[in-house]
Amino acid sequence: MNIKKANPAVAYIQDSVLELRKVTWPTKQQAFKLTLIVLGFCVVASLFIGAIDFALKMGYGELLNLSR
Repeated sequence: MNIKKANPAVAYIQDSVLELRKVTWPTKQQAFKLTLIVLGFCVVASLFIGAIDFALKMGYGELLNLSR
């Protein structure tokens, strides 16, 4: 009764390869469109956060001027 156990690292890699074969990968066109959406969202979010930061900075500066 000599049962040989599989190496856990090898089993992990084999399972990962099997799962990656099941993935439905996007086409080049889909990947390009999704990338543009993500970049657009990042630009909008950074502009929004920048505007909030600018407003808070100006407000804080006004509070400091009032205390003088």
